[in-house]
Amino acid sequence: MSTNPPAWHPDPFGRFESRYWDGERWTEHVSRSGVTLVDPPVPSAPVRSPEDDYVPVGAHRPDQVQRQVVRATGAPGPVSAGGGTIFTEPVLVVNQKAKFIEMTNQYAVYDQNGQHIAGVQQVGQSAGRKALRLLSNVDQFLTHRYEIRDVWGTLLLSMVRPGKLLKSTIVVNDANGNEVGRILQENVVGKIRFALVDHAGSRWGGINAENWRAWNFNVQDHSGTEVARITKTFAGLVQAAFTTADNYVVQIHRPLDEPLRSLVMAAALSVDTALKQDDRN
Repeated sequence: MSTNPPAWHPDPFGRFESRYWDGERWTEHVSRSGVTLVDPPVPSAPVRSPEDDYVPVGAHRPDQVQRQVVRATGAPGPVSAGGGTIFTEPVLVVNQKAKFIEMTNQYAVYDQNGQHIAGVQQVGQSAGRKALRLLSNVDQFLTHRYEIRDVWGTLLLSMVRPGKLLKSTIVVNDANGNEVGRILQENVVGKIRFALVDHAGSRWGGINAENWRAWNFNVQDHSGTEVARITKTFAGLVQAAFTTADNYVVQIHRPLDEPLRSLVMAAALSVDTALKQDDRN
């Protein structure tokens, strides 16, 4: 796979509009509103609150999770045995924590048998940001940060979606803070599509919405072969009417190589915020 030539790209650290890629690495040269500035290419360290290290736990019983899997896959029992982690399970169930007012995005992640194995937490939110989210929809255009942790609190992946106007870029980092790659929105009108690229910009696959409301997605590798599927499942009449919660089942058809594996996991476990079009909830 070829690497990207030197060029300006959206700042993966989310601090400026653009940052210069010299063909091998991100540089200190950045741009905002047509003005070129200098900024070291190192990740920011947002202020953390105690809840940032919390691993969300869902309220779903194992039998409820299993029914979600049946509805999405059509299989009456386990699809195949898994290894107990988000990287080794063939089926994952992602359930958003039900809230009447959504201030912080939180998701519990289960295996196909209903065992809680991980959580997704939005981090780095100040009190001002939460108030802004409550009073307006401006928050959707600002930088968002997420962490995926296992049930023991061990960081597995982190994601940053820099501030944007139309198209989103999601930067995916490993547990050590190294960039794995990016999820790049390719279109604004129609069924939404995303490219999966590594840290150098080489394409490894894509994600394609199968309907206008971006509820179901197929995930393909660089050859166009489907390697995973994300399906929304019905939360129930009361929950759907009075809360913000969404539920998804993720099917991984075969073991994936890095960085595709981490990119697919990051996209699948943050589908409700990373992949859905704004204000389509």
